[in-house]
Amino acid sequence: MSDLARNPKQIGNLVRRARKKRGLSQAQLGEKAGLRQATISQIETGNPATTLETILAVLAALVLEFRIVPRSKGTSAAIEDIF
Repeated sequence: MSDLARNPKQIGNLVRRARKKRGLSQAQLGEKAGLRQATISQIETGNPATTLETILAVLAALVLEFRIVPRSKGTSAAIEDIF
């Protein structure tokens, strides 16, 4: 099943869920991604200033990938209800 994220907060929620599912602390994920624990915290709280390069490093450390697909017809409000 694929998860959908359309804004930084949703990306952060997905990263947090994936990290916890793998039993990793923020510090452990940061170490795997070559980042500080504080950076992982910022991502998980939806900091909009996080660079794409940083997000991709975290996704790689979680063995996840970034995909671009056509936007579904659901509204962003409906997507918010998922999380």
